[in-house]
Amino acid sequence: MPVLPIVRLGHPSLRTPAQPLPPALLARPEIQGLIDSMVETMRDARGVGLAAPQVGEELQIFVYQAAGPPEIPLRVVVNPLVTPQAREVAYDWEGCLSIPDLRGLVPRHPRVRVQGLDREGHPLDYVVMGFEARIVQHEYDHLNGVVFLDRMRDFKTLAYFDEWEQYLGGRSPQDLDDTAVG
Repeated sequence: MPVLPIVRLGHPSLRTPAQPLPPALLARPEIQGLIDSMVETMRDARGVGLAAPQVGEELQIFVYQAAGPPEIPLRVVVNPLVTPQAREVAYDWEGCLSIPDLRGLVPRHPRVRVQGLDREGHPLDYVVMGFEARIVQHEYDHLNGVVFLDRMRDFKTLAYFDEWEQYLGGRSPQDLDDTAVG
């Protein structure tokens, strides 16, 4: 399957809520091909998730996978509903394939329930925690026209990747103080 171009911040697809995919269309070769291409594109870009709007398709589909640790197997989620399973939020670093080279601290729920369909149209209903929950929420946001910058509460932590890696990478949010990010 071909690797697709990933749209960048400013492309209207990233700010337009995606449309549900009628389940009857899921088996169509063009939809299955899109899913295969999304997986290839995500892997080629060395990402851990990719939503259809990031490749200019305004459909409620996202894919994710991470080599680990912990290893997260490939998942395809269609027409998702993501529900927090805890009121608290945890801060951690995020980046985005559509906003290359930037990282920032983003609050996310540490545990969420995922409901939707898999690529064959079978129902999905599972709970994820930690890094997987962060990925799911990030990709789900893309389906609603939201990017990680919208979730940030303090832009003092926003950094280019090289500078993040040199000065901030590997540091927990609790380790940061005004001198570290100022």
